[in-house]
Amino acid sequence: MYDLHVHTTASDGLLTPAEVIDMAVRLGLTGIAITDHDTLMGLKPAIEYLSANKIGLDFIPGIEINTDVERGEVHILGYYVDPGNEALSNRLAEIKVFRRERAWGMIRLLGEMGMPISAEEVENRAQGDLIGRPHIAMALMDKGYVGSIKEAFDKYIAQGRPAYVPRYKFPPAEAIALIHQAGGKAVLAHPGLIEDRKIIDEIIALGIDGLEVYYPEHNESQADYFKKLADRQGLLVTGGSDFHGMESLESHAPLGTCGIDDKCFDGFKQKMLKNK
Repeated sequence: MYDLHVHTTASDGLLTPAEVIDMAVRLGLTGIAITDHDTLMGLKPAIEYLSANKIGLDFIPGIEINTDVERGEVHILGYYVDPGNEALSNRLAEIKVFRRERAWGMIRLLGEMGMPISAEEVENRAQGDLIGRPHIAMALMDKGYVGSIKEAFDKYIAQGRPAYVPRYKFPPAEAIALIHQAGGKAVLAHPGLIEDRKIIDEIIALGIDGLEVYYPEHNESQADYFKKLADRQGLLVTGGSDFHGMESLESHAPLGTCGIDDKCFDGFKQKMLKNK
């Protein structure tokens, strides 16, 4: 089994790259892709850990870029990206700044509401490169303002709540182009979560390379639909758990419980490397 959608502490996951790798080995997975949100910072530690410990796990360097269209949010997965690609790295550095500015804006609003938390407290909760809303929620919980991460989102920092600050806008066409420039292939993440299927057609028209057919929140009918769509369009077929850690509200399934089998991965890899 290959789980091709996994997050670590480099973005909003709860486990380090090494801990994710160890878990994958214990579960008997053949391979995983680390696909942290808007950062490549988890890839080098993962590669170094695999090499230093001579672990035979098949590792696919990846990323998940959060993008926006007029009618909603679209996530683009990138596979076999070069962690050192300058164009992608520079754009991600800009996104990191935007993320921090957004976080400081939410911290300011929370303070005005009588719930002061410091930037340092939030940064301490963010073990990796990026700061996101889960880290703010954890800081609120640490101070006793809320009883859970879910409560923090539901009351204060979810969209439409009083401390919410809109995030940066990143077009999917740019994300796809950057992934291609970094030597990777771009895949539309969890298309079943996109309510307007016209958006999926628009993303395919932009030059996406694949669809995440197998996903915890896709039912059998959806998986069948997206598999047939991918086959018709000559697109890659991928799948993954969207694992963030067992205690994370962001997790959609345990590691290794959703993905693609070895045969499907062989087809995936052949198409991936065809034009390299």
